[in-house]
Amino acid sequence: MATEQGTFEGFGEVSKTVGAAFRYLLLGATLIGLVALFILLVFVANDAIQPLTADPGWHLTFLLTLVVPTTAVGGWLYARNPDALRLGAMTIGLVVVSLMFAGGAAMIFIDIITPLTWFAYTFALAVPVGAVVALQRFAHRTPFVAKLGAAIAVFYLALLGVPGPLGWVLGVPQVVPSLAGAVTSLPVIPVDWMLLVAALGVPAAALVARYAADLADTRAGLAAGGLALAGVSAAAVAGPSVGIDPVPAVILATMVGVPTAAYVGGTAVSRPAERVGLLLPLVVVGGVILGELLVTSLGFAGPRSWVDWQFLTSAHSRNAVDAGLYPAIGGSILLMVTVAVLSFPVGVGAAVYLEEYAPDTRFTRFIDVNISNLAGVPSVVYGLLGLGLFVTYLGRPTGTVLIGGATLALLILPIVIISAREAIRSVPDELRQASYGMGATRWQTVRKVVLPRAFPGILTGTILALGRAIGETAPLIMIGAPSVLFSLPTALSAKVSAMPLQVYAWASLFASEDFYTKAVPAGVVVLVSVLLAMNSVAIVLRNKYQSDQ
Repeated sequence: MATEQGTFEGFGEVSKTVGAAFRYLLLGATLIGLVALFILLVFVANDAIQPLTADPGWHLTFLLTLVVPTTAVGGWLYARNPDALRLGAMTIGLVVVSLMFAGGAAMIFIDIITPLTWFAYTFALAVPVGAVVALQRFAHRTPFVAKLGAAIAVFYLALLGVPGPLGWVLGVPQVVPSLAGAVTSLPVIPVDWMLLVAALGVPAAALVARYAADLADTRAGLAAGGLALAGVSAAAVAGPSVGIDPVPAVILATMVGVPTAAYVGGTAVSRPAERVGLLLPLVVVGGVILGELLVTSLGFAGPRSWVDWQFLTSAHSRNAVDAGLYPAIGGSILLMVTVAVLSFPVGVGAAVYLEEYAPDTRFTRFIDVNISNLAGVPSVVYGLLGLGLFVTYLGRPTGTVLIGGATLALLILPIVIISAREAIRSVPDELRQASYGMGATRWQTVRKVVLPRAFPGILTGTILALGRAIGETAPLIMIGAPSVLFSLPTALSAKVSAMPLQVYAWASLFASEDFYTKAVPAGVVVLVSVLLAMNSVAIVLRNKYQSDQ
């Protein structure tokens, strides 16, 4: 029989009652925090979406066509096959999150970067990457230093030309243009949607082919890749018939249709017992379509939501009814891309060095302590650092995409390093010893054994860090980023705003009853939705990584 209390050497007096009380105290504190956050989000969402302004018939219609069938099917799947329910829920989540990311990508390719520019730089990167892969595969006897120099030279020539930035410094004119410049100067250029099919559809089809080949065989992979590419091309042709221009149609097909079809098809083939779970997304989609048709035909008015198409596609206005978040959304996207490009390679490289190469000395222990301390420094301090380093010392203009991205990259860099180190540290040491025992070098072990095993954890930590950066306001205020912009930035040197800054401006500079009850809640809902989408990707990656262990 278990005792309620006892004394054990090294632990002192142990009491089950105290342990149980402590456990329930922690559970209560967690529930209080979650309930308080839920109530806050409900209040904000109610002000932004205003569900009670809809007609009672609208609520009743969607209750009968969507809520009741979805609840019934979900309960039946939960009782019969929980794994099938998980498949259906994952499919719905994949569609919702990929739609959000596709909207951001469409914004970039329509208003910020032309499809020609994207294709040119994609091609300029693909050529040297292919050359480096071929060099790595076939030049086995070439020294590492020689291969590294060749790789740097190939990338330099492809992206910058001859003499490139060195010529700008020395005053020498450009002799050979970069690959990107050569592509953009071609006399005959395909239309935009064809360029996007080549730059987005082909890589997506290659990934689908790889995925299908892993599940079945090479022939199935080629067939799946061909179908994916054909589907993307068909979307561009068929899009205008349903009111979607070819460019956003290609983006939707590439980022929503292809991943969803690949996930559903692959899961249905590899796990046939879970196919019944696809009934859940069918019920949800069918319920939404049927409900919309019924409320339209019966004349039931829906909620007078402030989060609508006008709010998402309009710029700021002094009138809260006409105010929109479009330039701030585009600015946040550009900032996150810049932050990821600057922080991910540096953070992962530092983590690899500290975990796999650095000796255990007083200096490295000093670095460890300071990295941990830097992760807890207030964000406003990083704003001051960015102001002093990039603006005052380097003389760069304030509030630009590059300066804002660099400042936020400094903010999340310690978090990226810590999460990457934890992921690398979680790789069993037996795998390293086995690699060394087979004659592999340390670099080969890191590249072939450690990083592939740790990469999901590294990616999860990076996405969560980016989620923190996208909600920061203080660093952007300190570097002089404008609170309000009326157009999207089109270059790294352009002024940039962000969603938190825009919401802050509505709540302070334009403080009024209308902004407090309309624009501010709508902006918060959009910002929280983006954060939840990014965090959901991190959660899925973490769960997949844990299930593969």
